[in-house]
Amino acid sequence: MKNQQKMPLYQALVDHINKNPISFHVPGHKYGMIAKDYFEQILKLDVTELSGLDDLHSPEGAILEAELLLQDLYQTRSSFFLINGSTVGNLAMIMATCRENDFVLVQRNCHKSVVNGLRLAKVKPIFIEPEIDDEWKVATGVHLETIKDAIDLYPNASALILTYPNYYGMAYDLKNIIDYAHIHNIPVLVDEAHGPHFIIGSPFPPSAVQLGADIVVQSAHKTLPAMTMGSYLHINSNRIQIDRVKDYLQLFQSSSPSYPIMASLDIARHYLSAYQQKDVLHLLKEINRFKDSLKQISGIKVLTYPNHLGDPLKITIQSTSHLSGFDLQSKFEEQGIFTELADPYNVLLILPLLKENQIYPLEETAGRIQKVLKGITDNEIIVETLKIEQKISGLAIPYSDMEDLEGRIVPLTEAIGQVSAETIIPYPPGIPLLLKGERITEGQIRNLKRLMESGARFQGGSFLENGLISVYVAS
Repeated sequence: MKNQQKMPLYQALVDHINKNPISFHVPGHKYGMIAKDYFEQILKLDVTELSGLDDLHSPEGAILEAELLLQDLYQTRSSFFLINGSTVGNLAMIMATCRENDFVLVQRNCHKSVVNGLRLAKVKPIFIEPEIDDEWKVATGVHLETIKDAIDLYPNASALILTYPNYYGMAYDLKNIIDYAHIHNIPVLVDEAHGPHFIIGSPFPPSAVQLGADIVVQSAHKTLPAMTMGSYLHINSNRIQIDRVKDYLQLFQSSSPSYPIMASLDIARHYLSAYQQKDVLHLLKEINRFKDSLKQISGIKVLTYPNHLGDPLKITIQSTSHLSGFDLQSKFEEQGIFTELADPYNVLLILPLLKENQIYPLEETAGRIQKVLKGITDNEIIVETLKIEQKISGLAIPYSDMEDLEGRIVPLTEAIGQVSAETIIPYPPGIPLLLKGERITEGQIRNLKRLMESGARFQGGSFLENGLISVYVAS
């Protein structure tokens, strides 16, 4: 193991600033000298590819050393810093692994960046529906038997793309899925945006890296102390051509990478590498105390992961009153509590990865929630059984044909059985409800109306406010 106490890129930046340099180079804020207030200190580290500060796209100094420390920590074949978020990692891994017209197996509740990667690669995606948890009322992970059925139908698939964990922190039997795909020589690409901290071990689920996935993309900014847009990409096997991944990373990432973001990735790796058992015990103590306080509040309940497979940093609160999840979120915001997301039933809180002696206002938060829900009473909870209409499906119109087709606007009720001409994404979490080129089902329209009625926000769906949707005109 390398010396994980080092932060080579961050230190190189600090050393550079301590020389009191005079800037006659980009960026234009000149080390924050002509900036204001908060930005002045941040921008001192916002530099460009100067002597001693290396180059993200051809690293041989501080950035290379920082990426090698990352590789060493995760025990991968190769690891990279990403400064355009997990989005760019998902695009690069798909483009590097798949060729035009390849069949690609994809977990249906994937992030929109995965769908965009499929579209760019012009592949033939085969979507695998996840299981549905009736208590949580959310999509979870895919089942091994469904994966087996999909591989039986498409044994020459060029990749299997999975999301692990889901947005709510729920994990599933990833190991057996990876092993089965590898028996058929199908590489496994995992969007592990919410799991960069899983390598800590228990009580966290195992990381996709540890379970043998071929490429893993992680958002270091979600649960580690990295800046927004800071992510990691790990290559974990010989099934992946490293040069192709590097090529696409250079193609998709900015040629003027952010040094504050890269330095924060160095710091986040350092923070994670120093995480110890005493930190785990402190974290769990704080989380359990917070949960116990929440459990005393009427009108809500704290959900428990099925089979205890999930991320302790995620707490999902479900409404047990007449309030929707969106209503709860709004009430929390009145008290200065800003949550990660809401859905018609739930509100998701993401907690920090605390270390020993670190304090976070969890008890204060519980007190504010209790205050805002004072007088709210419990109703009888109705457990819905959400139906999966088709476990394995493809697009009705391939990507290559969509550009030549026109769309027309129809009422939602008339869209069932038509082919969607737009992708509609509740955001957050950024998981498409309807995909462009997909045949629209009754269940999708029902779910869309339910989300609209409960106050969800969407990306796409320009005509939804009027109860309309765009569908393709049959040629």
